[in-house]
Amino acid sequence: MISIIIGLITFACVFGGAMLGMWLRGVLPDHHLRDDSKDAMKAGIAIVATLSALVLGLLISSAKDSLDSMNAAFTQNGARIIMLDRVLCFYGPETQEIRRQLKDTVQTMVDRMWHRDKIKKNNDINNAKTQTAKRTDGMELIVDDLRKLTPQNDSQRLLQAQALQIGNDLLQSRWMVIEQAQITLPTVFLVILIFWLTILFISSGLFSPYNSTVIIVLLICAMSVSSAIYLVEDMSRPFQGMMKVSSAPLEKALERLGK
Repeated sequence: MISIIIGLITFACVFGGAMLGMWLRGVLPDHHLRDDSKDAMKAGIAIVATLSALVLGLLISSAKDSLDSMNAAFTQNGARIIMLDRVLCFYGPETQEIRRQLKDTVQTMVDRMWHRDKIKKNNDINNAKTQTAKRTDGMELIVDDLRKLTPQNDSQRLLQAQALQIGNDLLQSRWMVIEQAQITLPTVFLVILIFWLTILFISSGLFSPYNSTVIIVLLICAMSVSSAIYLVEDMSRPFQGMMKVSSAPLEKALERLGK
């Protein structure tokens, strides 16, 4: 929802700027719109346009890389969870309770991160997930239980060490995901970028005739720019919006746990 609101605000600013430019074209004295004045303004606007395009492109690339890395982390964790379950299975029947606890922990994680109807709604979903993770010690308990195992032979000792390594990797990855989910686009940065885009559209309207074709073109351009800002914001919030992190790796892991 926040991403959509920011996208709509961006659209209102840039398209409103274009309409403001058209209005200024009709009220400014003619000498303000002569060729020499236009050349001076276009030179300055070209710099702003270059900066805006560069920053917007970098933001989209960075947000996409962040989303991809988050998806890769969950895919890797899904494989680690399956591997941990298989290692415990090979260890022996004394790990049945740990395997059950592992499945319950993964199910709780999936429910809290993706099935929001199963938890209390919170206006700030990222903060809610941080607090939830701090209260949930399922994975810590599993690692603690792994340490308490008493291997009877070299094979079990090797499997215990392997299970502990996987468990610690899962713990580290979980907290890295939680911390990464808190990183969002700074408000000041976003305001400055929208300001640059608004200036660009004001200049476009200032040098454009007032007719339906021009208005439609400016409308489409404003929608394109605002949708780019929406994409950046949406990808920066991996557990919200339309392009959130997929739960498929963990759900597929759940299907294999305990078998």
